[in-house]
Amino acid sequence: MEGKVTVADLQAMKPAGRKIVGVVAWDTQIARIADRAGVDLVSVGDSVGMNLWGRTDPDDMTLDEMVLVCRAVRRGVTRALVSCDFPAGVLQRGTPAALAAARRVVDEGGADMVKLDGAAEYPEALRAIAASGIPVFAQMGITQGNAARYGIEHAKLLGGAIEVPGEMAARLVEEARSLEAAGASLIDFTSSGPVAGPQVTRAVGIPVVGGLGGGPWLDGRMRMAHAAIGYAASAIEGKAETYANVARITLEALGAYADDVRASRQIKGGIPVRKAT
Repeated sequence: MEGKVTVADLQAMKPAGRKIVGVVAWDTQIARIADRAGVDLVSVGDSVGMNLWGRTDPDDMTLDEMVLVCRAVRRGVTRALVSCDFPAGVLQRGTPAALAAARRVVDEGGADMVKLDGAAEYPEALRAIAASGIPVFAQMGITQGNAARYGIEHAKLLGGAIEVPGEMAARLVEEARSLEAAGASLIDFTSSGPVAGPQVTRAVGIPVVGGLGGGPWLDGRMRMAHAAIGYAASAIEGKAETYANVARITLEALGAYADDVRASRQIKGGIPVRKAT
């Protein structure tokens, strides 16, 4: 796609049958590389707390921190559309607080769109944000909690080992339609699975994308850039399927750097050492 990607561009990809390529990024350099790779959507995820900063609580993020991370990603992106997550708790503070937070993410963070987890529970906030001119990326999905309410195992459901109950699929379709009616521009259907995923995707006119637990039945895919390239230390053993193993390359490179220092050799990138005459 040529030029700056807009929400209208992403929405036009659905009827055209073109898949949306999305990544989650948390820093300027990865964002710059992703933008150069030609992705359509860069999402600034609140997952930064656990996956990059080493926190143990997925809800341990503040709005100030999300604005800071979004600003860093924005510096690296000139072409792709940038979305930024609301941290946990913002929607629960009411519509005025949610609208103020959305304005901060856009005005201070530089986001083109805001992402709301559990948006279906706060339709008034979604409508208010969308009505203010700020596009909304609404998140919904199959979780361990809602799967358990239907007496089914989440893992088996995602793997296609068991069918999504008709009542559950109908509720997910209804939720997606309610998000579209409230003004959502895009839906992130997490853990969609091969049954409910296609049904929800066909039921709405706006694009439906998703990450793990999704598949080619969606209008596009999301993946943490760090996970795709094997950046985490856990990738060194190479047990997870990735498109590269940056962690292993980094381990070897830093080991080689350490060897040069300990052997009194000049390090790569340092000032050339002239031999004594």
